[in-house]
Amino acid sequence: MLSAAFTAFGQVFSPLLRGVLLKSVALAIALLVVMAIGLNALLQHAGTLPYPWLDTAVAILIGVGSLVGAIYLMPAASALVAGFFLDDVAEKIERTSYPNDPVGEAQPLGRSLIASLRFFGIVLVVNIGALFLLLVPGVNIVIFFVANAYLLSREYFELAAMRYRSPEEARALRQANAVPVFLAGLLIAPVLMVPILNLITPVYGTALMVHFHRRLAPVPGAGMGPGPLIEGRKASA
Repeated sequence: MLSAAFTAFGQVFSPLLRGVLLKSVALAIALLVVMAIGLNALLQHAGTLPYPWLDTAVAILIGVGSLVGAIYLMPAASALVAGFFLDDVAEKIERTSYPNDPVGEAQPLGRSLIASLRFFGIVLVVNIGALFLLLVPGVNIVIFFVANAYLLSREYFELAAMRYRSPEEARALRQANAVPVFLAGLLIAPVLMVPILNLITPVYGTALMVHFHRRLAPVPGAGMGPGPLIEGRKASA
């Protein structure tokens, strides 16, 4: 698992994925700006204070809060950005790292966007909840870390698996390996906590789960025999 993480991290900054990384970062920044503006507008309309100096102090706090909020909104932006670039990242890695195996099939655009929007909504709600827990020291960090490790590992793994399996098979494979997949997510979550570096999350998370999926279960047609899920389906047939 660690070797997959190191390999993925190195590939993120390599010429192989540099172009996709730049496009992913640009889109993530655009989404963060839009969400931060929305959060800022929401806070500003919370009410007007009677003293100008207090308004100024609150405006400064809102500005700082928007920056902090951007960190908590990054996972949601990552979830949405992944839907646009996952297949590009996955195909490049599959062709380079696994040249003797078949390349996976890209998901239909509609299905990919629907899946990304669904995860975007879930991740956004969870992280806004974590943001409101800032007043509870320690608890919010734990919730932020664990929740995003679970949510992002679930998303990236299933999206990587669906290049070779149906959505139902990908979900079943993830559920059958829930603990290892979650542990892999723990290698994604720390990146989210580092400002600026967290912009690489969509590309890094995708690359990591492409490698992890390939090592967890042989892909159909790779000449290595059926994976665990395929065997289970044949046994039940």
